[in-house]
Amino acid sequence: MKTFLVPVDFSAVSGEIVDTAVSFARAFAGKVVLLHVIQPPIITSEYALPVDAVQEAMSTSEKNALAKLAAFEETIKANGVEVVIAVRHGPPVFEILEAARRNAADYIIMGSHGHGRIYDLLVGSTASGVIKEARCGVIIMPDMGKHA
Repeated sequence: MKTFLVPVDFSAVSGEIVDTAVSFARAFAGKVVLLHVIQPPIITSEYALPVDAVQEAMSTSEKNALAKLAAFEETIKANGVEVVIAVRHGPPVFEILEAARRNAADYIIMGSHGHGRIYDLLVGSTASGVIKEARCGVIIMPDMGKHA
């Protein structure tokens, strides 16, 4: 059985990524691990939000993520594919790679937003970070809407 780790950020391409993962999982009698990573806010000054407000925002984000993941989960199960959902908090590249390790993922299937080289240079690219450090295959799907 192959395990496909599918990090989703709920952008427009997420549905296509999940559909692709389901196709792979069905073809290889595999399972899908759906992951959403919530990045904690970066505090840059002493005028940051109170800890309670940050924790409440993180909790709300997690509840919303779990609801969206549950909708994907129903669709995946309806296609006869085993699925696990998870929400993690932390830096996305680290959490994706850690989830791949924990779940013994054979492949990571994720999207690329295709911001451009300058954006990736200044901000960094989650997909690029995962590709550089992954110990399994990585399948990157472009945002097909930008190429249509």
